[in-house]
Amino acid sequence: MSGLFAPEPGWTAEADAIVVGSGVAGLTAALHARLTGRRVLLVTKGRVEEGSTQWAQGGIAAALADDDSPREHLHDTLVAGAGLCDVDAVRTLVTEGPRAVWDLIEVGAAFDRDPSGALSLTREGGHLRSRIAHAGGDATGAEISRALVAAVALDPGIELIEGALVLDLLRDDENAAQGVTLHVMGQGQRDGVGAALAPTVILTSGGFGQVFAQTTNPPVATGDGVALGLRAGADVADMEFVQFHPTVLWLGPRARGQQPLVSEAVRGEGALLVDGAGERFMVDVHPLAELAPRDVVSRAILRRMRETGESHVWLDARTFGARLWEERFPTILASCRSHGIDPVTELIPVSPASHYVSGGIRTDLDGRSSIPGLFACGEVACTGVHGANRLASNSLLEGLVFAARIGRALAGESPVRRAPVAPVAGGHLVPHDAMRSLQHAMSVDASVIRSAESLTRAADALADLGRAPGATPCTDDWETTNLHLVARALVHHARIREETRGSHWREDFPDRDDDRWRVRLVTSMTQSGDFITRHESVTPASPTEGDGHVE
Repeated sequence: MSGLFAPEPGWTAEADAIVVGSGVAGLTAALHARLTGRRVLLVTKGRVEEGSTQWAQGGIAAALADDDSPREHLHDTLVAGAGLCDVDAVRTLVTEGPRAVWDLIEVGAAFDRDPSGALSLTREGGHLRSRIAHAGGDATGAEISRALVAAVALDPGIELIEGALVLDLLRDDENAAQGVTLHVMGQGQRDGVGAALAPTVILTSGGFGQVFAQTTNPPVATGDGVALGLRAGADVADMEFVQFHPTVLWLGPRARGQQPLVSEAVRGEGALLVDGAGERFMVDVHPLAELAPRDVVSRAILRRMRETGESHVWLDARTFGARLWEERFPTILASCRSHGIDPVTELIPVSPASHYVSGGIRTDLDGRSSIPGLFACGEVACTGVHGANRLASNSLLEGLVFAARIGRALAGESPVRRAPVAPVAGGHLVPHDAMRSLQHAMSVDASVIRSAESLTRAADALADLGRAPGATPCTDDWETTNLHLVARALVHHARIREETRGSHWREDFPDRDDDRWRVRLVTSMTQSGDFITRHESVTPASPTEGDGHVE
C-alpha cells in the first residue's frame, strides 16, 4: 500500500473505532458506535463544527407528511438519479429516513414548525411533495450540527482531536484496517504526524469540491478520504458524477474558492429564473420548470448563458417581500446584502458551481468498503443512493441513515486488533503551488460541459502537474496531492462514460445510452498509481418505482 511521504509517526493514540470527519455523518456515526460500547476517537481537520453540514441551507428530505410516503420519495429519488441509483439503497434510505429524522429531533435538533405545531415542510427541485424539513429558515445544517456536536460533547466515551488531517490507512498483514496516520496541528503532545490505532475506521470526511475553482464547499473539502481510500486500494465508484448547484451567487469572473449558495428552497417558495432580458427559460425545458432536478437546471442555465453571451442568469424572488425573506431565508438574505444585493427589491445574479459529489468509496448497505474494517458514510461514500444526480436534500438524510446502519453492523462484529504495517511512500507529492493550475484545468475542461477533447486536455494538464517539482511533506502539499488524485479519478471516469446522464454532460455524446451505459464504473488503484476499472451492472427500477428517465 502506498502513502503520502509522511514522516514516521511521533505519537500514537488508541480507540475501538476511529471516525474521520465531523459533519452529520461523522457525528452520527460516533454516537451510534458508542451505542455498541466502543471507545471512539473522532478526528476532524478543522474545528468540530466546521464540516460541510453547517453550510446546508435547504433542509433534510423525508416522507414525514400525511400525504407523502416512502414509495413516493423513492420514485422522486430514482428519477433524479437518471437510471443509475441502487434501488435497494434508495429503498433503505426512504424507508428508514423518517425514523432517522425523529431520532435527530430527540437528540435536540429544533426544526421549524407551523402554527399547529407540526413540522413545516417545503419543496425543492425534483420533489413532487413537500417533504423538506428545515430549521432556522435556511440554517438547517447549522442547527443539525449544533445538536449533534452537543450530544457528542456530553459523551465521555468519545475523544475529539481537532486540526487533524488524515493521511493514510494503516492495515495489518491480512489487509484489514487498523487505524490511520494523522497530521495534527497544535495539539500539544499530539502535534505533528502520529498514528491513531483501531480495528474499525469510519471515513466521513466529505467530498472534494475544492478540485474546482468555484464551489459551495468549504476549504476543508479536499478529497482526503477518497484519496486515502484510493491509495489503500479500496474501490471507488461514480466519480464522474459531480453535481453543480444551479444557483450560486455570482460574484464576478475572478471569484475563487467557496461561493455563497442560494438554496433550492428559494425556488421551492416560488422564485423564478430569468435571463438578462427578463425572460423565463425553464418552462420550456422541463415539466417542473424551476423545480426540475439540479442537473437539468444547471444545463439549462449554461445553455442560456451560451445563447445570450452572459456570464450569469438571474433569480427573481422580489414577490416574496421583506417578511418572507427575513423569516424563511435570513442567512441568504444577509449573504446577498453583504455583497451589495438586496433580494427584496433586486434580482440575484446566479450561476452553477461545484456542489456535491455523488461518487466516492464504494460501500454496501452497512457502510462497508472493499477493505475489511474500513467503513465510509456521507459524501465520501458511494452507496448508490444518488445515482447520476443527487435529489435535493437527500444528502443529510443519507448521512443519518447510513451512519446508524454502520452502528448496527458494528454491534454484530468483534474486530481483531493486530499490529499495523506501515504504508510505503509512493507516487509523487504535488506542491501546493500547483493548486490554481489544477483548479483551472478542471473548471475549464472537466466541469459541467465535457468532451473527449476537453477531458484529454484535463488529463494532460494533470499529468504535467503530477511531475511538478518542489513539494515537501506539509499540510498544503498533502491536500493538493489528494485533490490531484481525485481529479485524476474523476477525469478517468468521465473519459470512459461516453454518454450524457445526470450530472455528467458529454457534448460529443449528448444522449443517454441505457444499452451501453446503465453501469456503475468502479475503480481501484494499483501500487504504481494506475487505475483498474470494471463495469458494474445497475438493475433498472420497476415501472411502478420510476425508471429515472425524466429529462
